[in-house]
Amino acid sequence: MNTYRGNRRGTGGRATTAGRRKRNGKKKRFFQGNPYIKWGLLILAVLTLVLAVRSFTSHGGEYVDVDASEPDIDVQLLDVNPYSRPGVESDGITGIVIHYTANPGSTAQDNRDYFNGLQYSQETSASSNFVVGLDGEIIQCVPTWEVAYASNDRNYDTVSIEVCHPDESGKFTDETYRSLVQLTAWLCVKFDLTADDVIRHYDVTGKNCPKYFVENEEVWAAFKENVSLAITSEN
Repeated sequence: MNTYRGNRRGTGGRATTAGRRKRNGKKKRFFQGNPYIKWGLLILAVLTLVLAVRSFTSHGGEYVDVDASEPDIDVQLLDVNPYSRPGVESDGITGIVIHYTANPGSTAQDNRDYFNGLQYSQETSASSNFVVGLDGEIIQCVPTWEVAYASNDRNYDTVSIEVCHPDESGKFTDETYRSLVQLTAWLCVKFDLTADDVIRHYDVTGKNCPKYFVENEEVWAAFKENVSLAITSEN
């Protein structure tokens, strides 16, 4: 009797395992051979991605697929002069400051030339390390290790980026926005910073600059998220 029970338990165990394998095999063949399942899973994945992007944009964001590699930069350094490029070495970079030109329709070249011309007009002291243009072009006006007259009390420990815009809203073009994200991310990597170290002129003085980022906090938050994603993709 003991032997018989032992054989029954043993046979029953093998039969159960075989049955499971048979059922699992049927499941695999069902998923592998059923095109509707494959298409359903693909559509589900696409919908998930779309919803993720839509969730991002619903907060005022605009996702841009860029990394933190060095962008194309047109180096046109200003003449050393007391009004726009004092030639003073910075104290070490601890932040990136974003500005807007407040001059709708002006180009990166227009703004660079205006800064350089201040040595002659002497009407004010102003400059920026970089200017991003309406078509996404980037002009460097002042070396990153030198002070630019842009961010008041933060002139000595930040790099400043002046950004062009087509109209009074201060909103940047898609090309400008994309270049701004990449340039900012590249500078963060260059100086071992994070998106938390990126600030607006507004955060230094309370000035409405850059206007669109100040008046739309969700857009500013989305910009910093884009910068963070670009930094991460580089690593």
